[in-house]
Amino acid sequence: MNRVARSLASTPQASPDGLETIHTLLCRREAAAFQRAAKATTASAEELLVACTQEQRLFVELNEQTEGAAGIDERPIRFVNIRETAGWSRDARGAAPKIAALIAAAQLPPPEPLPTVTYRSGGRCLVIGGADEATRAAAMLGDRLEVALLIDRPGGALAQAHELPVHHGRLQQITGWLGAFEVQWLNDQPIDLDLCTRCNACIEACPEGAIGFDYRVDLAACKSHRECVRVCEAAGAIDFARPGEVASERFDLVLDLREQPAFTMHQPPQGYRHAGRDERALVDAVLALREMSGEFEKPRFFRYAERLCAHSRNERVGCSACIDVCSASAIRSDASRKGKTGGRPARAPVPGAGQGAVLPAAAGGGVVVEPHLCVGCGACSTVCPTGAMSFARPGVVEQGTRLRTMLGAHARAGGRDAALLVHSEGAGTKVLNDLGRAARTDPAVHGVPARVLPVPVWHTASIGLDLWLSAIAHGASQVWVLLTAEEAPEYRQALAEQMAVGQAILAGLGYAGTHLALLEARDARDLAALDAALRAPAAQGVRAAAGFAVQAAKRDTLELALAHLLEQAPQASDEITLPAAGAPFGSLVVDTGKCTLCLSCVGACPAAALADNPDKPQLRFYEKNCVQCGLCARTCPEQAITLQPRLWLADAGRARKAARVLAETEPFQCVRCGKPFGTLQAIEAMVGKLAGHPAFQGRAGERLRMCGDCRVIDIHTNPVEVRITDL
Repeated sequence: MNRVARSLASTPQASPDGLETIHTLLCRREAAAFQRAAKATTASAEELLVACTQEQRLFVELNEQTEGAAGIDERPIRFVNIRETAGWSRDARGAAPKIAALIAAAQLPPPEPLPTVTYRSGGRCLVIGGADEATRAAAMLGDRLEVALLIDRPGGALAQAHELPVHHGRLQQITGWLGAFEVQWLNDQPIDLDLCTRCNACIEACPEGAIGFDYRVDLAACKSHRECVRVCEAAGAIDFARPGEVASERFDLVLDLREQPAFTMHQPPQGYRHAGRDERALVDAVLALREMSGEFEKPRFFRYAERLCAHSRNERVGCSACIDVCSASAIRSDASRKGKTGGRPARAPVPGAGQGAVLPAAAGGGVVVEPHLCVGCGACSTVCPTGAMSFARPGVVEQGTRLRTMLGAHARAGGRDAALLVHSEGAGTKVLNDLGRAARTDPAVHGVPARVLPVPVWHTASIGLDLWLSAIAHGASQVWVLLTAEEAPEYRQALAEQMAVGQAILAGLGYAGTHLALLEARDARDLAALDAALRAPAAQGVRAAAGFAVQAAKRDTLELALAHLLEQAPQASDEITLPAAGAPFGSLVVDTGKCTLCLSCVGACPAAALADNPDKPQLRFYEKNCVQCGLCARTCPEQAITLQPRLWLADAGRARKAARVLAETEPFQCVRCGKPFGTLQAIEAMVGKLAGHPAFQGRAGERLRMCGDCRVIDIHTNPVEVRITDL
């Protein structure tokens, strides 16, 4: 452990204290050592770190029973696993650098608490399905929840007693979330269940048997003799002339027993459970819903900066990456600016404008995130090219610090070719623990190699290109993301696209090998394939690790990482072609034969990548700022702009930071006074489009070629001009 101690002693915010003695049975006969540490850290007001997660509950209880030891609320106890991911491996003897990295990361201060999102549920639950299955499910929920039934199909039997509110109808839609579901259904049944006394006289009277104990009329079997109406005259519950009505009601919870769910996205709203006809799914749903009455909180997982968003300008839609990737349908477009006022600060310096320039309100429009629907995957931040959307659990700065700390501690302890294995805290951790257990008992299983550093995260989709490239710049050989059955198809596609971009950049810089990869393991069935994948050869890394810290702004972090990777590049290309899907960098190709230099694209650009020249008709471009959102191409009235995904590194990367002229022309000169105004292409296009308009014939058409002053003079000096005073 000397190498571990030396590494921790030189790692910021880490400490080797406590490594003097190595314990092997701390949870059993060496428990007194834990109690001494619990009292000592209480006296010194320090946190206590235990390198064991298996007996976490036991240590917490032991701490409570130790006289003189503070409770975990006053002095937290942290736990880190170095057994399944380090000790239980064929590389255990060389795992000291990994252990140093894991302990160093565990000693970092916890991230700041996040704002929370609150759900309030009164326990009103709607069960949707046939009479028999809905009644059975209601019996399983009724002692904890206030249950109502929506019977959407014929068949089965309702209880004779009026114990539950029951509705007939076909479901139209469900919106909302836990504590706030709005349910609409169409009731086109002749029997009003609120008036029905369930005397069953209608069932006895109907000769076709079109009415059953579900108290629905089979309209296809009914012969319209209306005997049921006659026998129900006193209650008045049956009326065939009653028009179909759309009913709407609010519920806190929904249990859906239909074949097809009401929500088709991968992550339906919390409080909605679909069981269909699956008995096991029904039991799981009932157990979950029974506990969903009261007030609940969850973190607000995201941060959104509208001023950075490249979704829309002037009601034109550009980037929709976050909307497309969200598996919970929690993000929607807010492209319309109708009724909105106020401007927004410019994200980057605007040529020709002063410090703190504000773009006009008409340029705005972004997205709206519903925090009650957000499940905290973080994929929106991964695909966002501008950094307008960022993940907050933890924030990118804290996550970057963690990765840099792990890589630094690993290197200081003598480790080489570190590979970061990003995995989820839930299913991903279980898979790695299963792999460690298999390596402990099966000689054919290798286990997690010594150079592979596990990085548990809330969700694997929450870490993207900025952190991956930063990790490579900070000395990692590779970054792998372990996928399990948890990830939605949208996340898998987004991660694959982002990795293709990152790998293209690293390959274009001359770094050999595969640096970024997705690994898949559903569960223990895939352990053999995962075990083999983790032993992939190391890829070529940087000669010297970078010293920069990850920034809160995504584009700033990307620029820092690219600068270091370019500086250390074995053989950099001047131009790296990037995949079109997910590329955050690129150029524009302007068809100068079509471009009229109207500069609509300049006003639409959300990143100040396009600018005019106040001294002459020019369209200038700052490639470093371009996020490939496509707003310029969609705004251009002449369809003259094409996106070109690439990373341009000419002149050691300086060329992409300087202004480049994409289109220019000579100004058009007034035919009356010779003063320059507009451009030749713009005036010619205007004249051509208005050539057949009756208001621009003869002398009026000639004024289109005049400057503003000369048009006014010509109108007032023309003796045959019709004036408003003459009308």
